[in-house]
Amino acid sequence: MTALAGLWDRRGVQGAWEGAVGRMLDAQAIYGPEPAARRTLGEATLGRRLFSLLPEDDFDRGPVSGGDGTLLLVADARIDNRDELAERLGRSMADLARLPEPALVMAVVERWGVAGLGHLVGAFAVILWDERRRALTLARDALGERPLHYHQGDGFLGVASMPKGLHALPEVPYLTSAATSADFLALLPQGGESFFAGIERVLPGHAFTFTADSVTQMRLWTPSDAPLRLSASDYAEGLRAELDRVVASRLRRGDGAVGAHLSGGLDSSSVTASAALALAPDTLHAFTAVPGTPAPVEAGRIGDEGPLAAALAARYPNIAHVLVRGQGASPLPLLDRHFDLYQRPITNPCNAVWWDATNDAARARGVRVLLTGNMGNFTLSHDGSQYLPTLLRHGRLLALAGIARQLHARGWSARRVASTTLSPFLSPRLWEWANARLGRSWALGNYSALRPDAAQAHDIYARASARGLDLSYRPWADGRAMRLWGLERVDMGVFNKGTLGGWGFDLRDPTADRRLIEWALRVPEEQYILNGEPRSLARRAFADRLPAEILHETRRGYQGADWHVGASAALAGLREEIEAVTRCADADALVDAGRLRALAADWPDFAPDDPRWADRAITDRYRYQLLRGVAAGHFLRRVARTN
Repeated sequence: MTALAGLWDRRGVQGAWEGAVGRMLDAQAIYGPEPAARRTLGEATLGRRLFSLLPEDDFDRGPVSGGDGTLLLVADARIDNRDELAERLGRSMADLARLPEPALVMAVVERWGVAGLGHLVGAFAVILWDERRRALTLARDALGERPLHYHQGDGFLGVASMPKGLHALPEVPYLTSAATSADFLALLPQGGESFFAGIERVLPGHAFTFTADSVTQMRLWTPSDAPLRLSASDYAEGLRAELDRVVASRLRRGDGAVGAHLSGGLDSSSVTASAALALAPDTLHAFTAVPGTPAPVEAGRIGDEGPLAAALAARYPNIAHVLVRGQGASPLPLLDRHFDLYQRPITNPCNAVWWDATNDAARARGVRVLLTGNMGNFTLSHDGSQYLPTLLRHGRLLALAGIARQLHARGWSARRVASTTLSPFLSPRLWEWANARLGRSWALGNYSALRPDAAQAHDIYARASARGLDLSYRPWADGRAMRLWGLERVDMGVFNKGTLGGWGFDLRDPTADRRLIEWALRVPEEQYILNGEPRSLARRAFADRLPAEILHETRRGYQGADWHVGASAALAGLREEIEAVTRCADADALVDAGRLRALAADWPDFAPDDPRWADRAITDRYRYQLLRGVAAGHFLRRVARTN
């Protein structure tokens, strides 16, 4: 990985910002400990600080020149289709072995222009200065695995990997974005603005090109919608082959061990199994977070995935299985560290406790690459439930009746089948009424600490609709559209960068590889629920790799099941943090401190194993509304520099 910085003087002054770029890089030194390298070409200065992770990083000499001296480029990149690109570029394998990622990206730009960045598969953020055109292009990979932010100032354009790079410039204000913070509290997908006023993020899968008088956007990746036509067995073999390919490509590293997050689910288990096969006989360190004390969970969830993960690890002799046991730690002490690392509030502070503990365990074992399966629900283990409303929409009633019978035979109730089939076609009001009759509610005030007047002032419902989010949370009728929306909702760039800075290893998610995504989106929906078995494709594809207890498990994991233990012990600190929110005008304007104060005062006095901790109303109020509200308030007051 690399920390990037760049400045363009749009007034035409030559070499005006070289010292400022140095300060921007120094502000991001945690993400790139090697000495800064920078270069000026006319009106623009670009620079980088390297964090060596790849074999080719030994040959990285900093900003790359090209185009007969008219182009200058820096890139934070790991390109996973290097061999394919080398062949298309006519480069030898010997040449490729000494070609660092930025030089490869420059070769692509020289051959195909900015649009050629769409040929890159992997993780990348690119800053490209074209002196001849007086144009600065900023680009990110399809899933946004590398971050990139920019600020348009008075006569200049500044770019940095993380906001703190831009805040090294006195011209950039250090203020929160109230709109983005309101969106966070309401669980909206992030828009173009970062959590800091005046600092925008380059959207994943896009290239933004700035000239003296315009800005244009180019979408670098649009997945094909042409369906695959294979036999049932070929779909399973194809998914397995695609996963093996993308896992293998993400194991490339210079040194150090490889680790994997291993839960009891299909996604992480499949990734871990594939990695173990690819690495053998070398060791794969697999980390499973388990509760420190027995904790209740609601029906249909798994609180302790340790036994399932152990069953998978036992199949592969080169897996070193590590249980990361919860210690009942409070999430509060992590807030300051996460503010510095990620530069945004944490959505689920309870999960951050076991996440940090897992990262600590991985660093202690010398891990330099940690595999995850975060996007697997949209690729590997899509459940195919949208096939039912699809059949209804197309009037295929006999096929719908057949799959309904199959689902019922597998334990689905008639009400669940009916709800899955009909709910996408209900109006939001009718859907909310039906949920209320069942004792459930998706009302914003039940899980969000956003003040009602702030929700109205920021027009949260209109903003949600503009980003494709139905705040009534009706099920989707189109599985492909749902998966594409879900993939674009989460921007992992700042988390990947923050994890590198905090623990020194690279997070890599094979299930977020665009090749796997493209393949999975082309599979007909019925293959995911074949014979009335949700997640049928993954179960068939990995039947010979996963133990039966994982293959046939229908419950979902529940991360941080013992969340209430640490939070209960930190109750005094939570109350202090809430009072601190009221002393910060920016935080108090968004966070409903009165509601949080009432929740803290009414904190349940249950024993740790009391089943009431698993009640959805309890978790919505305390795990999500209270703790997420405290996390948002802490972020806002840290930016405002209040105590």
